[in-house]
Amino acid sequence: MPEKFVVPRFSSEAEEAEWWDSHQDLIAEKFEQAVAAGELGRGRAAQMARERTTGGASPTITIRLPEDDLERARKLAAQRGLRYQTYLKMLIHESLDREERRAG
Repeated sequence: MPEKFVVPRFSSEAEEAEWWDSHQDLIAEKFEQAVAAGELGRGRAAQMARERTTGGASPTITIRLPEDDLERARKLAAQRGLRYQTYLKMLIHESLDREERRAG
């Protein structure tokens, strides 16, 4: 049985950021093991991992955005520890899901 991955409690955001930064290799290794074992749960990270391993490469598109929207996306993505392209893709996906539910 694989060893359970435990994230400690942190006394500050800076301490937490330092821990995640210094454990990147371990986190990536555990994540890859979970993908290979089919043990990812639900949620955006799990869905994106499944898409990467089963769906192949996404098509490349070009979209024009106002400069201020792009800057907002970069800041919000950074707060979540994501690349802004990943963050925008996530927002589009969530919005499409929401619209489909509304449409019935």
